[in-house]
Amino acid sequence: MYNKEIIVSITKNDRMAIKEVFEKYYGKMAAIALRYCKNQTQATDAINFGFNAFIQKLQQNRNAHTVDIDTTFEPEFIRSCTAFIKGISSEYYVASTVYASGSANKNYDLFESNEFIDFNAIDNDVLIKSLQQLVPSQRLVLNLHVIDGYSLEETANIIEASLQTVKSSLEKARYNLQKNVEKCYKTMKNEQPL
Repeated sequence: MYNKEIIVSITKNDRMAIKEVFEKYYGKMAAIALRYCKNQTQATDAINFGFNAFIQKLQQNRNAHTVDIDTTFEPEFIRSCTAFIKGISSEYYVASTVYASGSANKNYDLFESNEFIDFNAIDNDVLIKSLQQLVPSQRLVLNLHVIDGYSLEETANIIEASLQTVKSSLEKARYNLQKNVEKCYKTMKNEQPL
């Protein structure tokens, strides 16, 4: 079987096998990393970190020949990508502990805008840009729970946070994502020639 042969080659540190797996999954890794990271540079670093973590895990697994790469790669890469974002402590923990000031002046009504946004028809570039503008803790929770389909409990375990923290971050992320999408579309409208 192809999967077993490639895994055996990877456990023997065969560079060609590793390159083949990297090329096969690069598109999927790039799509995930762009959603989880704040920019292209950080996404490139996350791809390298996540892929290397997956290869090392395969090489250290005594029962690696029983692993199905197609079913294990994406969840393992998502976990590694999450660990990478959390590892940027200067960004993640500071952003997670910042509290809103002057919130009495802000209106948190989600339906304040007169424009209705169809979230099923959002352009991918706008969605990625809007996701990247979220603070890291909100970006992680939104990606893990809403986009990648992890339960709230699984999300809490992955990011090592309480269930209440995850719920709070998710609520803030949804609100901020909508505002970011609205901002992107308004910017696009203003930049179009008359």
